[in-house]
Amino acid sequence: MTTLVLAAHGTRSAAGEETLAGLRDLVRRARPGRRVELAFLEISSPPLAGVLADLPGPVVVVPLLLAGGYHVHIDLPAVVAAARPDATVAAPLGPHPLLAAVLARRLAAAGLRHTDAVVLGAAGSSDPAALDDVRAAARLLSARLSRPVRAAFASAGSPTTAEALEGLRATPAPRIAVASYLLAPGFFQSRLEGLGADLVAAPLGVDPDLAELVWRRFDQTAWDSSLSSRMISSALSSREGTKSVPTKSS
Repeated sequence: MTTLVLAAHGTRSAAGEETLAGLRDLVRRARPGRRVELAFLEISSPPLAGVLADLPGPVVVVPLLLAGGYHVHIDLPAVVAAARPDATVAAPLGPHPLLAAVLARRLAAAGLRHTDAVVLGAAGSSDPAALDDVRAAARLLSARLSRPVRAAFASAGSPTTAEALEGLRATPAPRIAVASYLLAPGFFQSRLEGLGADLVAAPLGVDPDLAELVWRRFDQTAWDSSLSSRMISSALSSREGTKSVPTKSS
């Protein structure tokens, strides 16, 4: 049976690690017969390389990452290639409508009003494609909330969250709400909370829709891998069959 490995970035926040462990437990409860492990690319334990090396049977790695970027395209594939080259890696979690649903619930729980201006606050990346992923997530949230949502970034990327808030303070919007496009508490959540917005939602955290999205990424990757294997096997069988057919000379 294929094992699901959740690959998270890692954090120095104890609350962040607890949140990710809670998400792992929720994912496990969704499919009790399936083995699910949580591992980290850096900082936290257990390290992804060690977990992958110790697992028997086929493995699908689902990145607990919300957009493309260095970790998705460089760091994670390098670890998998070195520790478990037979494993397959799923797409990152975002952007996706299920994430927009969770973001909307977090904003509602924080006290979002119909007149509030909304900023989607993400960590950021030096990869333009990753920034585009976040902007796509902002469009999904905008459609769900029926109001504009501007993507902004706490580290690399433009506009910064501070710039986005400064721009909105110059408009007639009575309040500014920040939707946290982060999985768990930690450094970037603290940075969002220190911006002076009227409200900052909690991170995505432990949510049934997030667990459902993990399994969707797993299922698609496992299916694609199985289909590819069947196609290769069929092609090899066809080639061998062709070679074994005797030719008739005249």
